[in-house]
Parts: sequence; C-alpha cells; structure tokens
Amino acid sequence: MIRGYSHQGFSHLVFCLIVSYIAFGSNLVSAAEWAPAAVKVLVAYHSQSGNTERMAEAVVEGAKSLAGTIVVLKRVGQVTADDLFSSDAIIIGSPVYWSNMSGEVKTFFDNWQFKFGVFPEFKMKNKIGAAFATGGQISSGKEVTMLTILAAMLGNQMIVVSGGGAFGASATTEGDSPGLDKKELADAQALGRRVAEVAAMLKPTPSN
Repeated sequence: MIRGYSHQGFSHLVFCLIVSYIAFGSNLVSAAEWAPAAVKVLVAYHSQSGNTERMAEAVVEGAKSLAGTIVVLKRVGQVTADDLFSSDAIIIGSPVYWSNMSGEVKTFFDNWQFKFGVFPEFKMKNKIGAAFATGGQISSGKEVTMLTILAAMLGNQMIVVSGGGAFGASATTEGDSPGLDKKELADAQALGRRVAEVAAMLKPTPSN
C-alpha cells in the first residue's frame, strides 16, 4: 500500500509539472528575460557664463554611469511638458543671482503651473528631485539657491535627494577658485549618479 501510494503521488507530481509547463512555460521564459524599464532623468539648467552648463554636463555624465539610464539635458527655457512629465527624476541647476536662484530658473518653476498645469493634480508628485548651483564666492548663496530649488520641488510633493554635498553639488567660480575644478565636477557626477540610483530603486516595476 505504501509503495502504491508513493507511485500514485509521484505520478500526480509529474502530471502537475507537465500541466504547469504547458500552461505557464512561455511566461516563465519571459520572466527570466525581463528587465526593469529604463529610468529617465531630466537635467535642466540656466547658465550665463557657461559654468553652470559645465556642471550640468558633469551631472549628466554621472547619471549615465548607471546602466539603462536615459538622460535629457536642456536649458530651462527649452523644457517641454513632455520632458517634465515623462521623467522619473529632475535635477535643476542655477547660478547664484543675489543669493538666490536666477530669474530664469524661478520662471521655469512658475511655468510648472502657468504653462504646464501641474496643480491641482500634483503631476510631479513622487518624482525624484535634486539641485546644483554655481556661485562666484565661497559664501555667495549657493546653499540658499539649492534650498530654494528643493523647496519648490517639495511644494510639488516630489522626493528630494542630495549628493555631492549636503544639499546638492556646488562650485565656486571666481576669486581664488576660477572656473570648475576636478573635485567640483566629481561632486556633480556623484549627484547625477545618486539621483539615477534612487530613481531606479523607487521606479514601479511593470506588472504582467
């Protein structure tokens, strides 16, 4: 009886495996080959002298260092609604003007509503946000500039992250530190990489 039961149980197991393979075999292959969707990062900036633009390019390099990341680089005045809403993360850079973000970057944020209509649906909600800034002097308002950028993102219920520094990446571009040095560019790359990593971690996985 025990031998008969064992044979019957084994036959039933084989039958179930065959049925499962027929019914779900192709899906199992698809799951093995499945890869998460690419993360899209928008890097938007304003630059008058070229320093913030160079920082933006370094941010792009950092974001692209994470495999599968799609990066769009644009000046704030060229960003479209599709650029904004199709991105998983947005990193915004500004020079320091009177210890704050430039007027062009402020106008860009204002246009999120006036031009792109983010409210009342909070269309930027749960997207990743980060900031970077360049300023002439060591204490010229770079941190304030980054914090005001992050504040605008928080007001849109975005998830903000830092990288390359406490509030983002920054560079001093005048006086004893003309232009951008290797450390400042490395900080910008670190910011881009971290934003891409966090966006990838938080991006919902597609369901079958």
